[in-house]
Amino acid sequence: MIMNRFMLVGAAVAVTLSSAPALAQEFQGPYVGAQVGWSQDKAVGDKDAFTGGAFAGYDHHVTPNVVLGVEGGFSLGADDRVGPYGDDNASFNPSYSFDLSARAGYVLGERTLLYARGGYADVRSRLTRDIEDVTVSSRDNYDGWFVGGGVERKLLDNVSTRVEYRYSDFGNDDDLGKYERHQVLAGIAYRF
Repeated sequence: MIMNRFMLVGAAVAVTLSSAPALAQEFQGPYVGAQVGWSQDKAVGDKDAFTGGAFAGYDHHVTPNVVLGVEGGFSLGADDRVGPYGDDNASFNPSYSFDLSARAGYVLGERTLLYARGGYADVRSRLTRDIEDVTVSSRDNYDGWFVGGGVERKLLDNVSTRVEYRYSDFGNDDDLGKYERHQVLAGIAYRF
């Protein structure tokens, strides 16, 4: 008798769950995209420049409204030369950068994700200086961290757009001094 009641309750729960509509998870799974924007490098001076690149990542809904994800990106700069500056007539030219990050977001409504991001960033650059009438040039990698945030909006089932701000800190360097970067980026992504 008791066993029959448990079976009846179990069957009722199974029927209820199977007929309940599934919640849409708009920001779930892998994606790839492209982005363009403004970048300001502050090292031996300040320089505003155009930047563009690609990114790929994976998002997972941990609750219907909370999304956690990981992402990697690669960017190129156009005319990023900072300088000439100072006694050595130094100039600094970031060629390209890549980053790895984690993000956490909250879904507003059904198709908008408000998120924060943070992670590792690396910039490959050339530093040129005039030392005692001799031009010296060297290439180096600058490792650092970045934080930021943005908003992403689903336009179609598999297409979303986003706008994001990032602040990067690459620490202090004997030749550059404090190296920081500010970026505002707009992107479009395809979700699989």
